[in-house]
Amino acid sequence: MTREELSASYAIIRHNVRTYRSAGVVEVVKGRQLAETILQKLEACQDSSDLYQGWRYFIEKTDQKAGMDPVEATRRRQQELEIRESIALQETNSSFIPPES
Repeated sequence: MTREELSASYAIIRHNVRTYRSAGVVEVVKGRQLAETILQKLEACQDSSDLYQGWRYFIEKTDQKAGMDPVEATRRRQQELEIRESIALQETNSSFIPPES
C-alpha cells in the first residue's frame, strides 16, 4: 500500500444496487486496509435477506475525519455530491450548442 492509502480517510457506504438508494455513511476510518477489513466484516455479518434486497457496501476516499459521526458524514457527503452534480450540469449546459432552425 502507498503512504497515501495508509494515511487517507475512507468512508464505508451502504447502498442498494437494485434501487440505487443510499443508506449513507456507515463509518469513516483512516487507511484503506482498515476500510477493507471493516467492509469484509460487514459483508460477512450481512443477513441473506438484506443481501437479497440489494444492500451492499463500498469504500470511498474522503477528506472527512476518521471517527466522525456517520450522520454528519452522510450529510457532508450528500452536499459534496450535490455540488459536483451542479458543476457537471453547468458544464454540460454551457457546452451544448442548440441546432440551427
